[in-house]
Amino acid sequence: MEIHSKTLSNGLQVVHADAPDTQMVALCVLYNVGARNEDPDHTGWAHLLEHLMFEGTPRVPDYDSRVQFIGGENNAFTNNDFTSFYITVPHEHAETAFFLEADRMQGLTLDGRSIEVQKQVVIEEFKQRYLSQPYGDVQHLIRALSYRVHPYRWPTIGICPSHIKCATSDALSDFYRRFYRPDNAILAVAGAITWEETLSLAKKHFELNWSSDDRLKRASAGLPVAPERLNIECEPPQQRLRRKTVYRDVPMDMIALAWHMADHFSPDFYVCDVITDLLAAGQSGRLAQHLISEQSLFNQIDAYITGSSDAGLLIIEGRLNPDVTLPQAEAAIWKETDILRKEPVGDYELEKVRNRFESDRLWSSINPVNVAVSLAQHALYATTPAEEIRRYRAVTAADILSTARQVLTHKNCSVLHYKAMPQPH
Repeated sequence: MEIHSKTLSNGLQVVHADAPDTQMVALCVLYNVGARNEDPDHTGWAHLLEHLMFEGTPRVPDYDSRVQFIGGENNAFTNNDFTSFYITVPHEHAETAFFLEADRMQGLTLDGRSIEVQKQVVIEEFKQRYLSQPYGDVQHLIRALSYRVHPYRWPTIGICPSHIKCATSDALSDFYRRFYRPDNAILAVAGAITWEETLSLAKKHFELNWSSDDRLKRASAGLPVAPERLNIECEPPQQRLRRKTVYRDVPMDMIALAWHMADHFSPDFYVCDVITDLLAAGQSGRLAQHLISEQSLFNQIDAYITGSSDAGLLIIEGRLNPDVTLPQAEAAIWKETDILRKEPVGDYELEKVRNRFESDRLWSSINPVNVAVSLAQHALYATTPAEEIRRYRAVTAADILSTARQVLTHKNCSVLHYKAMPQPH
């Protein structure tokens, strides 16, 4: 895959990959803003802004209808580090996609009606997915237990619905102006479009709409001319094991262990990724083989990394079978992590997870939307899809042993016991 990249005069980074075997064009606009950019007393706003970006502009009052009219599809997602918007259209309507994304970057409508509508939508999502759904508050609990100062201590949805409810039009407009701008964004384009056409349309619709005059107007209005760069406090090293036990109306007990790990720019990030794949890449992963198939301790168990820009978490979580106690389950997990800390991984097992990782990445590159979304994220982390595969494959058994000994320790761990409330007889 040949990748082109150029930063426009207004700071927008444009990346491109050609895919001539499709008639579709996919655009992804990634804004370098997520839950980590929020105030602790006003959380969930990045996710709320994601919803509001579909409310339209003075030139395009209904974004979704315009996309559907040209036979396109679109969606978005927000996490703790960034917000991505993606759209797929037939090649003949590629310019419309550029126009639509540039238009809502420059002139989003943030009136009282649209804000109130989307606030209610997000609050209802909060209630249904995080407050009412079984195990819905697990991420809130794990993050609050693991982090003391870093904004990763709350999930993307926010700390509580009241933070969404109190968002005002002026405050949201300020948030939008601070972060949803070309010099804080990446435009990734993939599919049936050349690099020359991509660059021409990007300049026409994104660069010309953000001239030096706009910067002068922003400065005179007291608005930031350069993208916001918050001084986010680093999480200090954890010095002792943390524990929390909660009781919830759920069908079975659950346990989660979370260890602090390296940020996305560190070589150890890929080592931790390999570790979780060794533990939980499908039914052949160690946790499924040992703790489900052989010992019947769990009916479901997983291991994953949060994939954070700053120092993130390596998490193992599982739901227990009946008559299995939480101390039993926790001891079994510690036994598996101790093996990683003491015994080198065999060549066959390591090559198996390498091949699985590479095949998953190559398979996803068939879809131009996946390519565009991936390109934007790789640009954010100053890498490429091919480089990511190379770094993952470069992880050795010695790397795993060293990183496991450093990361998978008791003092670096936070343990959540999530107990089912006793049922009345």
